[in-house]
Amino acid sequence: MAKNLEIPFLLDFYGEMLTKKQHDFLVYYYEEDLSLSEIAENEGITRQGVRDSIKRAESQLFDMENRLGLAKRFNELKKGADEIIKCAEAINEYNLNHSLSREINENIARIKSLAVFLKEG
Repeated sequence: MAKNLEIPFLLDFYGEMLTKKQHDFLVYYYEEDLSLSEIAENEGITRQGVRDSIKRAESQLFDMENRLGLAKRFNELKKGADEIIKCAEAINEYNLNHSLSREINENIARIKSLAVFLKEG
């Protein structure tokens, strides 16, 4: 079964909305890198049962993302924060080369710190 690298990211956003077993299976498979056989043996079920549970959980994660869009929105906010930081750095560079305003430097530092805070969310 091929691993979808988007699943761990979606699991961070929506994992608590899955059943405990589905959540655990996804963690074992994606984060702890256990095979279907290892999970089946540890949980006392069939390999096919593990596969089916993982597939249902993955489907639910994608459905939640399609409906709510939290992961997409998070990525957009992160990209926006990166752009704000780049702009602040460009303003800072201009200020250093032209006006040397202390007030501008303070505002740039504040903008950058807020953007970093938002980015780390």
